[in-house]
Amino acid sequence: MPLENAIKNPHELLSNLNELHPSDIAFSLKKIEQESTDDFYYVLKEIPDEILGQVILELPDNLREDVYEFLSSQRLCDVVDELDSDDATDIIQEIEEIDNQKAKEIFDGLEEDDKHEINWLKRYHEDEAGSYMQTELFSANIQEKIQDSITRLKKAKESHELENIHQVYIVNDDKKLIASILLEDLILFDFEKTYEEIIDLHDENRFKPFIVHDKDHIDEVAKQVEKYDLNVIPVVGYNEILVGRITNDDILDVIEENATEQMYQLAGVNDDFEHEDNLLNTAKKRAFWLFLNLGTAILASLVIGLFDETIESYVALAILMPIVASMGGNAGTQTLAVMVRQLALGDIDFDNSKDAIKKEIFISLANGFIFALIVGFVAYIWFNTALLGIVIAMSMVINLFSAGFFGASIPLFLKKMDIDPAIGSTVLLTTVTDIVGFFSFLMLAKMILL
Repeated sequence: MPLENAIKNPHELLSNLNELHPSDIAFSLKKIEQESTDDFYYVLKEIPDEILGQVILELPDNLREDVYEFLSSQRLCDVVDELDSDDATDIIQEIEEIDNQKAKEIFDGLEEDDKHEINWLKRYHEDEAGSYMQTELFSANIQEKIQDSITRLKKAKESHELENIHQVYIVNDDKKLIASILLEDLILFDFEKTYEEIIDLHDENRFKPFIVHDKDHIDEVAKQVEKYDLNVIPVVGYNEILVGRITNDDILDVIEENATEQMYQLAGVNDDFEHEDNLLNTAKKRAFWLFLNLGTAILASLVIGLFDETIESYVALAILMPIVASMGGNAGTQTLAVMVRQLALGDIDFDNSKDAIKKEIFISLANGFIFALIVGFVAYIWFNTALLGIVIAMSMVINLFSAGFFGASIPLFLKKMDIDPAIGSTVLLTTVTDIVGFFSFLMLAKMILL
């Protein structure tokens, strides 16, 4: 069922649970909660444990907190028990932030194997690959017969111990990862042969796995998954020992989070506060960036104030000033967005930064000359003054040049200073384009017109 057709009737939703994906159920629950919190909690109680955990993880942060407070420790324990190790760990850690005692009760109710896996995953920092991996995977010893491993896989699938299995990871006696064989390739081999015999019969690079280490930064892992179009990637620890795997659904979450964070930061908005129910906290956080913008606006006004006599003598300047500043700001924002994105993807580094800056300057200058002709002609026709058209045309070229140069340079400078290029770039760029735009336009007008 498409997400846009959310089921808002609680009884209808419960009767269609088997036909819906957890994401669709969560989407409908959000709509139901907006209509009635009582219906929301009613549906929540009726959702089976087998899918409730996945549904909870698809809910917004504020609703997840309400769910954790509403459900009993025993119910949450049953829900966590149905989840893969990575998702189970996420829920336990989220509950710990809200109610540490409740999280302990849930953890204590789990089986020892589940406790061990959760404790293992909790050791990792939130930006490390290990914190995103799940320990459930299909592996086989290199000396094992293919038939024996297939039999194990069938039993694991029947007991719902494994899901989304795409390949078998081949390890030696020390659990060191040696190879990775897709299931679609595995069914073509002689099941009576061992994995060692199969690997020896083929090119050594055919089954060479793409790997990441458990301490690698998750953003680097995401780049590998994107670059090589992987559905899943194995995670190794000390001495290349296989410790888990990261599936592409988790990588998609990482990519979405990074894209959202960059978009918010470029706009001067804090992602953490945007999902809060407390509107005052959100307003305060936005006000900080608005205050900085106020400061830059005052600087631009001071520049204009230096030419008050020029503006009084030639009122048309006041009418045309916003055009120069607006065009510079928009051109700079275009360059800024491209540079920040390329820096985030690793497409630009300091070795090729000069080429990137030259490219943006060329594009800005080309647009500068084009729009200089257009705006210059419009100003000439509008005010019947050729020199005024020349002034705004020259100012347009200067400001779009500065927009391209600083739009490309500011993110690189911030990156050099170990500051996220998305943070503060917009404020700095707006200040530059406003000041350069107003100053160049009014100074040229003073020199040429007066």
